[in-house]
Amino acid sequence: MQAAEVRLENVGKRYGEQWVVRNVELHIQRGEFFTFLGPSGCGKTTLLRMIAGFVEPDEGSVRLDGQAVNHVPPWQRDVGLVFQNYALWPHLSVFENVAFGLRERKVARDEIARRVSAVLEQVELTGTEARRPSQLSGGQQQRVALARTLVIQPRVLLLDEPLSNLDAKLRVEMRLELLKLQRDLGLTTIYVTHDQEEALALSTRIAVIERGQVIQQGPPREIYEQPANDFVAGFIGQSNLIAATVEQARDQSVVVCIDGVDGAVKIALTLPSKTATPSAGAAVVLSIRPEAIEISDHGAKLDQVIRLPAKVVAAAYQGAFVEYEVGALGTTLKARVANPKGKALYQSNDAVTLSFAATDVVLIARER
Repeated sequence: MQAAEVRLENVGKRYGEQWVVRNVELHIQRGEFFTFLGPSGCGKTTLLRMIAGFVEPDEGSVRLDGQAVNHVPPWQRDVGLVFQNYALWPHLSVFENVAFGLRERKVARDEIARRVSAVLEQVELTGTEARRPSQLSGGQQQRVALARTLVIQPRVLLLDEPLSNLDAKLRVEMRLELLKLQRDLGLTTIYVTHDQEEALALSTRIAVIERGQVIQQGPPREIYEQPANDFVAGFIGQSNLIAATVEQARDQSVVVCIDGVDGAVKIALTLPSKTATPSAGAAVVLSIRPEAIEISDHGAKLDQVIRLPAKVVAAAYQGAFVEYEVGALGTTLKARVANPKGKALYQSNDAVTLSFAATDVVLIARER
């Protein structure tokens, strides 16, 4: 399989007067695992189908290895698409489902047998050749759909929420298998999901999409730790978003004041070098991840941390950690702390102290 480079140049698609995708610029490199991440209806599946050739863009260009393919039909693009519902033929055996694309391409019978056997071994389905889809588990059906796509040796593998029909445990298992398979094959893979955990676990890079536009793209860690705006911060995992106003600003240092709090809580922050320094008086949002917050019943003794009085609203034991909701700064914040292992959990109305490092606070321009 020869992995392809994919470029979307100012791509847009509309239905009637409604633009569902607009001004999308992306460069997906050979062998990359690239994810389109966003809520339902944001345009990510439309983007995927434009790459596959099932939808033609109304503006811009889709390019594979530098060649514009806007008017090239799907079967001539050497692109494989795995659908959300697998789309297996129920009356055909596993072998015939996987061989279907090869037969349509008039591949010789001996070559079909060799390639089907090889790809079934890759997805760990050897021995199931004679079974029908109804005789397989959900995970096995998903692998048949994947094998059917891989057997045609596509230049690009497109996956449209392929794990969404599986239960939680099987999703995690298949996620790891899919990642290992993609890494072994070195195949350019474009993955569509609304599941943030999947995107973070699988991707070399992520494009976060909202209302048909790419809001931010980058490696998973960058997307998670340095969200471009409050939508990304709130959509990628959990985040405490706190409205604030910039009181002082100089170079990469700012002092922000939390809005609507008696006694005005002020926090001094040093911004990353890539972050533009907002002007004094600017409305901003502070993003603090739950796992960055520590809870104690006494003032934290660590240096260079921000400490706030708080009251526990609720606690949920999750095994490895405890999820807390606490009242502080005139709002409710979420904290995720490690299992105290034998120590009592904090209960509703307990007075506590929240502690978090200033370096764990991300400052975002307020857009909504």
